[in-house]
Amino acid sequence: MIRVLVVDDHLVVRAGICRLLESEPDIEVVADTGSGYEAVRLSRQIKPDVVVLDYGLPDLDGLEATQQIVQLDSAPRVLILTMHASEEYATRLIRAGAAGYVVKTAPVEQLLEAVRKVAHGQLYVSKTIMEKMVGRLANPVADSPEALLSNRELQVLIRLAQGMSTKEVAHGLHLSASTVHTYRRRICEPSSTFGSQQSAISNGCGLDTEQAT
Repeated sequence: MIRVLVVDDHLVVRAGICRLLESEPDIEVVADTGSGYEAVRLSRQIKPDVVVLDYGLPDLDGLEATQQIVQLDSAPRVLILTMHASEEYATRLIRAGAAGYVVKTAPVEQLLEAVRKVAHGQLYVSKTIMEKMVGRLANPVADSPEALLSNRELQVLIRLAQGMSTKEVAHGLHLSASTVHTYRRRICEPSSTFGSQQSAISNGCGLDTEQAT
């Protein structure tokens, strides 16, 4: 039996994932939560075989949660389930220790296959993402603009793209508002290396009237 912890902050989505997994005879959902911090605690306490982890959690994002979970004793395998169909995100998470990366638009069969494969020590990446990763290896000069960002800058960008204010981003990442404001300027100014790129970066560069404090 594959013991699974499901982590997603959207209750309806989480409930649907749990029902899907529980319908399989070889999979048991042992716990679920909408918190990254709780995911780390539960991983330590109940020691699941696999953690199905949403990337965009409000308190501790998928990258940081993955890094903490894989460092635990008898660490479970981490399977990222996300809306971000980005080879850059996938690459960073695999490097951080994730065993799999599945996009939420994938067929349900892919998620089930991914859970089983990572539980048995294999690596699983959605086909569409794998094709993009192979394409980047074949054409390394065509890096996405997101590849120019540090992990922390990418975390700030994702939260801004989700509509969070500077203060909300600062609280979630345990940074000062002025630090987030500096990251925002660095990412979004048209004259910057990042701001001049035509990409999803622009989604996180909307107007924020809050003043850094």
